[in-house]
This record gives sequence, C-alpha cells and structure tokens, in this order.
Amino acid sequence: MTIQQLEYIVAVDNFRHFAKAAEGCCVTQPTLSMMIQKLEKELNVKLFDRTKHPVEPTFTGEQVIAQARISLKHLQQIKEIVENEQNIVKGKFKLGIIPTVATYLIPELLHQHLAANSDIELVLKECTTENIIKEILNGTLDGGTLAGPLNHPELVEYPVYYEKFYAYVSPLDAAYKKRKIDLNKIDINNVWLLENEHCLRGQIEHLCTRKHKSASKKTPIRYESGSIETLINVVDCNPGMTIIPEMHAMALSEDRQDNLREFDNLTAVREVCMVVSKEYVRKTMLKIILDVIRNSVPESMQNPELKQYVVPI
Repeated sequence: MTIQQLEYIVAVDNFRHFAKAAEGCCVTQPTLSMMIQKLEKELNVKLFDRTKHPVEPTFTGEQVIAQARISLKHLQQIKEIVENEQNIVKGKFKLGIIPTVATYLIPELLHQHLAANSDIELVLKECTTENIIKEILNGTLDGGTLAGPLNHPELVEYPVYYEKFYAYVSPLDAAYKKRKIDLNKIDINNVWLLENEHCLRGQIEHLCTRKHKSASKKTPIRYESGSIETLINVVDCNPGMTIIPEMHAMALSEDRQDNLREFDNLTAVREVCMVVSKEYVRKTMLKIILDVIRNSVPESMQNPELKQYVVPI
C-alpha cells in the first residue's frame, strides 16, 4: 500500500469517474486503474463498483477511503508543521462559505486577498454548513466561514463578525405601516423562509417562536426558497415579510431600503465565524486568512459585545 494509491482512490471518490480522477492526478487512466487494482488485490476487496455510472465505492470501499483521507491529511500535516516552524507561508487554503454569507463576503474577500499579495492560493467553495463540517473533518476543506456558534467537539471556532437581523416587510402587509416590528405579534406563517438546509432558517424560526404566540390560519401557499434574494422578490409582490441579515440589508437598493424594519425592544444578531479542525497546524496561514476576512467586513460589525445577542442556530 502506497501514499500514491491512497491519493488515487480518494481522487476517484471525489470525481466518481476514473478518467477525470486520472486527469486530476496528472497520470494516465491505465496507470491509475492499475494502481487501484493492485491495492484491491493486496486488500482482497473491491473498493469501487465499476458497473455503476457514475462509479461508486463499495460499502467496504467507503470505509477504506474515509481512512485514506485521514491518513493523507496526517501526512500532509507533517509537511505543514515543518513549514509553520520555518515560517514558510505558502500553498492552498481551501475555504468553504455558506451561501447566505458568500454572496456578500466573497467579492470584498477576493479584493482584500489580492491586495495582501501573499503566497497563499485561496480556493473558495460555496456549500452548506453540514457539508463544510464534513469536508473539514475529512480534509477536503481547510476551513469554513459559517454561522455559529457550532460548539462542535472536533472544531475550533474563531468569531469574525456579528450582523443584526432586520425584517423586510411587504408594502402590501399591514406591518409595513409600523416603524418597528414586534416579534410577539408576528405569526411564523406570515414569514417567508429559506429551505431547511440553511442554518439562517433555523435562526429565524428561533426568533419568531422564542415567545408563545397564537398561530393564525395557515396561508394557502407555503414557499421555501434557497435564496434570500428570491424571498425579497416574493415579499415585494405578496403580503408578509422575511428576515434578512445585515450584510444583505446593506446591499439593498435605495428603494428597497424603505421596506426594512428594526425589531421593537430586541437586539438579535448572528455570529459569523471561521472554523477549522482542532488538528489544523498552519497557524500563521490561518491568521492571515482570518485577517483578510475581517478586513472584508465593516469594523462596526466586529464588536465582541454583540455576542450576547447571538440567536442560536
């Protein structure tokens, strides 16, 4: 069993295609296939079901590949420990960002990273919190920018900024006439929500149900979107409201700003943090990436005193 063979089976699992995996590993497909077959012969087990398209790992293959990822991650850390001690800061940093943060953070983040002129290749990937955690733990990602706190036993969290929540209210809704929104009088059935896979949805549901309220008759339509922008478009044309974070509120056009409302007697924020594995060793590189992210958001949103107002996920 060689490191190269472990890299090849991980590549096939990533691409679910032998030819693409070979291209990604900069070898020919026959070479990659032969090396994997040798490993299968050594282990006396089939790692991939080649009859399926795209190719899939077998049950045992999944377990072997998961362990291969961990082994490769630990081997890479040996090099990273040495580089960190020698103050060598170069290479890739693969960062996952949740969709409700990515849209507003990435443009300025790219600008700040280019301005820093470092030797770090920043690789960005937009994905859900669940996938970010999974990929950090298996070594596919180095870190993630997402809503916290997660309190995950295998991750370290670094708070980056805090953004307030605002109600975005339809001009067709009775609440539009109010200067501030009293959540005690808001029915969750009148709030347009994101899909379940978004952690922002959980925070909004927590906001709207933190105190007992009698539910009104359900509306005949229940629409769940994967995009905050889509929800805003829905609210523009239909009664009701949605709840959006501050970064999105800041990006609204001037006419849409008129639809924003603060909450009455309530300060509510979400914490956006950087997370890495507890085993992550490139501390200097991490600090550089953290500084770049913090430089990408207003200083007013980095006040640690706002942590006391964080809405749970």
